[in-house]
Amino acid sequence: MSLSKKIKSIIPSGFLWRLTFLNTIVVFIATAISGWAIYNTACFLAAGVGDFNAQRQEQYNSTLLNYLWIFMIIAAIAGSLFHYFLIKRLIKPIRQLIHSTKQMKLGHFPKPIEVYKQDEIGQLVIQYNELLDQLHENERHRKKLVSDLSHEIRTPISNLNGYLLGLKDGDITGDKELYASLYQESKRLSQMIEQLEQLKEWDNLSAQSLTNKEEIEIGGLLKQCVAMFKWTLSQKNITVQVDAVPCNTFIHIEGIQQVISNLLDNAILYYEGEGPIFIKGEKRDENYLISITGPSKPIPDQEKENIFKRFYRLDSSRSRETGGSGLGLAITKKIVEKHHQGEIGVKMGSNSNTFWFLLPVDEETD
Repeated sequence: MSLSKKIKSIIPSGFLWRLTFLNTIVVFIATAISGWAIYNTACFLAAGVGDFNAQRQEQYNSTLLNYLWIFMIIAAIAGSLFHYFLIKRLIKPIRQLIHSTKQMKLGHFPKPIEVYKQDEIGQLVIQYNELLDQLHENERHRKKLVSDLSHEIRTPISNLNGYLLGLKDGDITGDKELYASLYQESKRLSQMIEQLEQLKEWDNLSAQSLTNKEEIEIGGLLKQCVAMFKWTLSQKNITVQVDAVPCNTFIHIEGIQQVISNLLDNAILYYEGEGPIFIKGEKRDENYLISITGPSKPIPDQEKENIFKRFYRLDSSRSRETGGSGLGLAITKKIVEKHHQGEIGVKMGSNSNTFWFLLPVDEETD
């Protein structure tokens, strides 16, 4: 450590010096006024009670004044030292906050600051530590998102570049099947970018205190969403059975439409086996439960929570073939839980999986 750094570590900050100097002046003035009052009172009493001549009275006054000066100086020094160490201890968390924010400014994440007391400064430190944890978590999510995004985009971009380079150099000849494959890769990229934009919009809405909600009969909304998949269902020869109890509730209509569409789209993408896809809506106490059950391979129990994470896939190869990006369920979870204070989950069967979500219907929620 250099000499200048050692001096800075020994010498207190300017604020502490100013505060100590101000306290010294206050203590000295208060002591001087008290000493002056004691001095005059003692001199008056000695002159009235004692049998002193002029010389002895003057000597008494001089001795008393000297002692008072000594006591005032000692009191001022002792009070200032006591104040200095007391304030130094008091502002220690503030100085740690300053050092910590400087570290953050340099791009580092410092360790949490120790909380000594639960007073106002202690509460400030607690709030700062929570903010530090949140920023660290946000940075971790940001890095993971960038890493996942680069990983997801790399494969279709590499495929497109490879095929287009081969076509340009004449190494391969284009046919209907090749162009269809290139189109699927391009389409998957477009869908991924579109879903990222949707996720960004819902993230922005999460920071707002109000979400635009309207009253609607949710059973009719379910049938309306199924109707949008009529052509896809007919192409894949899949039937859908809807059994929805009518119920009015306050919801973000576009958001719940997206939830239902995402879950139904998943049921179609991973359809394996026979039988229809069942969509059920029913009232549960003060909530409305919607479930979508489709024949498919069972999801492992340990993957129940992971499937709602961004870019997570159970089978990456199958997801790429069907165009999945691993974002649909993440968007669905955010809409249900963050914007409707609901619940979402999945129930596994031997030959089917049931995705369900629960919406409050007793009152309008912000």
